[in-house]
Amino acid sequence: MVTLTIRSAGAATLALALLAGCDRQSASPSQPEAAAQASAGGGEGGEQLTGTLDRSYAGELIPDVTVTDPAGAELALRAGDGRPTLLNLWATWCAPCVVEMPLLDTLAAEMGADLRVLTVSEDMQGAAAVEPFFAANDYANLPRWMDPTNDLAFAYGGGAVLPLTVLYDAQGREVWRVIGGYDWASDEARAQVAEALTPAVAGSS
Repeated sequence: MVTLTIRSAGAATLALALLAGCDRQSASPSQPEAAAQASAGGGEGGEQLTGTLDRSYAGELIPDVTVTDPAGAELALRAGDGRPTLLNLWATWCAPCVVEMPLLDTLAAEMGADLRVLTVSEDMQGAAAVEPFFAANDYANLPRWMDPTNDLAFAYGGGAVLPLTVLYDAQGREVWRVIGGYDWASDEARAQVAEALTPAVAGSS
């Protein structure tokens, strides 16, 4: 278990419990190399994919948060683009997050234009952590969005678990969320994602 302390104008400190097996030893500022090793961990990777699917927040709107990329471009999440969205909160020092990344990259490639896959780093170092991580890995289908002020973590109640992945329908309403690492290459994952791609189901969310 790792605790991330967040400072903001509204609160001196806020302890965010990142409960999904993010390992304390990998939470150092020199994140990219530790992360790359975690992703190459072979059989150990499967042990990180123990997340659970939660439908108790179904119907809630995507957070009204704007994220940025290393070049300074901004993305207002609530604006949407007319497609279902799979929103993944991760960090370079979170072992299960790193294990998920190649799986999410493959999923994004397979879904193509049907699904918007947004990976948002919660690294407080921002581009200084994200850029080396992407440079060391070949994630051609994942964006480099960042949330170094942890606004998304606050939006999810101030105790966001990493990794946290939330599926939104085309109207920006939550279908389900996965707390912890998840096997996005599995048939189960494909079936769960298909929910948001089916208008009748998405419209009833």
